[in-house]
Amino acid sequence: MQGRNARFDFTSEVPGLETLGRVHFIAIGGSGMSAVARIMLARGVVVSGSDAKDSAVLETLRGLGATITVGHDPAHVEGVDTVVISSAIPETNVELAAARVAGCLVLHRSQGLAATMKDARPAAVAGANGKTTTTSMLTVALQAAGLDPSFASGGELAGQGTNAAWGSGDVFVVEADESDGSFLVYRPEVAIVTNVQPDHLDFYGTFDNVEAAYAEFAESLRSGGLLVACADDAGSERLAARASAAGTRVLTYGFDATADLRLADHRADDEGIGTTTVLHRSGGDSVTLRLATPGSHNALNAAAAYLAATEGFGAHSTRVLDGLAEFDGARRRFEIRGDVAGVTVVDDYAHNAGKVAAVVATAAEIAGRRGGRLLVAFQPHLYSRTRDFAGGFAAGLAPADTVVLLDIYGAREQPAEGITSELIAAPLRELPGERSVTVGGSFESIAADLAAEAQPGDLVLTVGAGDVTALASHVLRALEER
Repeated sequence: MQGRNARFDFTSEVPGLETLGRVHFIAIGGSGMSAVARIMLARGVVVSGSDAKDSAVLETLRGLGATITVGHDPAHVEGVDTVVISSAIPETNVELAAARVAGCLVLHRSQGLAATMKDARPAAVAGANGKTTTTSMLTVALQAAGLDPSFASGGELAGQGTNAAWGSGDVFVVEADESDGSFLVYRPEVAIVTNVQPDHLDFYGTFDNVEAAYAEFAESLRSGGLLVACADDAGSERLAARASAAGTRVLTYGFDATADLRLADHRADDEGIGTTTVLHRSGGDSVTLRLATPGSHNALNAAAAYLAATEGFGAHSTRVLDGLAEFDGARRRFEIRGDVAGVTVVDDYAHNAGKVAAVVATAAEIAGRRGGRLLVAFQPHLYSRTRDFAGGFAAGLAPADTVVLLDIYGAREQPAEGITSELIAAPLRELPGERSVTVGGSFESIAADLAAEAQPGDLVLTVGAGDVTALASHVLRALEER
């Protein structure tokens, strides 16, 4: 059934951490898996894990006490009580198959994470766009307010060098992934929904199924819990209305005049990186939100974090604002990778149409303020997503002066006939405005071309959820050699 995970029941009771015994993670090096492993290690669980290749993440986990092996082998699950996997691990994986035969408890990574937070007050951040940044912002806001939350995010907090930690407070902030339905597992006290948009249609099939899943997520709130929803997004607004009608406490935020927390007077500084926004509380006072991260979309993310922290957990408003002002970003979320000869190179994880549109618009504004141009290298993620949203990607990339489309990063999917990056290039070439659009090439050739074209004041943006992040280093090296 589309929109329902056939392998895991995310509405069932999660086992207690003390019942898990020795825990083994298959593909432990991924961002989500490593976050759960970090928390379990901090909680005193005996953890082992395997991955296809070694990495800095694996070395860090070894340093934290995990037993890590490279490569997959059935012997790795001998003596193990519980195995943790993601939806990307097939039943044919030799370690998973051996665990099934041995009768091990098999948990999805979200269930493993939920097991670590059974005694906590969870805050779950969901949405098609902005989850990682909002999770990170809420974490630093609560830290600044003295609540010392635990947290698990899909991206590393730039100023803290980790994507997960066990705190001394009773709040646990988690990025809740909707892509496979696993966000239903957390039973949060506070839930943030940044937006509800058609995505992951390979799993959900239809947007109606996506909306139904978010409605179930809102219904999973604990009694007396708070739903924080964006009034600027039509899907989130519908969710808020439905939840409110069902008796859930709901607070909305946005530039929309109807929002409970309304954003106004949004201004960027001279460089376009830092912003100032006034937050008007319906029937209350106004406060000033200052951020060191660019874009109106980040002001929205911060407003969501502000509401969740102050109204959901009673954090002190001024301290929350101070924490947000100090927030220096999450890895791969408009991460400035370097500046060579007046050319700035930025890397971003955006991989659906809405995210790409937001980051490209922000980058174009910053480049314009500098009197420069925007050069974008975009790597589409998944054949199904490229097929379903090619027109949306084209529209989102349109503000750029130069667009290089890398080959599609298939991740868990196999190539599909006729599905290539040309599906985005063709409509992009037809849109109004003048821009250069090219498709394909190696990292070395693309980096050389971008470096040759870039001039002082220009901004080079590498975008995508695949291995395109490595391209930023190639571009910086090519600029230095030039």
